[in-house]
Amino acid sequence: MITRDEALELLKKYNKDPFHIQHAITVEAVMRWYAENLGYADEKDYWGIVGLLHDIDFELYPDEHCLKAPELLRNGGVDDDIIHAVCSHGYGITVGNGVTIDVEPVREMEKVLFAADELTGLIWAAALMRPSRSTKDMELKSLKKKYKSKGFAAGCSREVIERGALQLGWELDKLLEMTLKAMAESEDMINQQI
Repeated sequence: MITRDEALELLKKYNKDPFHIQHAITVEAVMRWYAENLGYADEKDYWGIVGLLHDIDFELYPDEHCLKAPELLRNGGVDDDIIHAVCSHGYGITVGNGVTIDVEPVREMEKVLFAADELTGLIWAAALMRPSRSTKDMELKSLKKKYKSKGFAAGCSREVIERGALQLGWELDKLLEMTLKAMAESEDMINQQI
């Protein structure tokens, strides 16, 4: 399996924007947290690498998101298992060139990635509105208020987040609460890496 350092180097080969790097590192940390808390602690490095690489093609090929990724990942020596997981986070989404992604998230890890990816962006946006600019002191009720405001972080698809919760068999509140907790507990580590 590709190492974390190799995955980060591969990510940075195709992503230069600090926002995209921060998002990748955030999703990596959230995925590692979920692995630990859902009983997959022995797979946390694997879950993290999938999170780190999930948007590898987004910066350069936004209209081919999840379509260009297999080529970039294969060229970087990434195996098919990780490629499937990365591409599955776009399941059912129609990208800029009119193609709908048909790689279905099957494993729990893939379903967590699908559900948490968009949500991490919404949570960071909510954190930046706070005096502390942090997730550490954010309460679930505050996050829910921002979530319900359709104009807030409008680029973060509530429909995708809700489909993700449904795929996991979770209530939306559970997904919101767990992802907020994952980000709060990982925030210091994320900030050290960006």
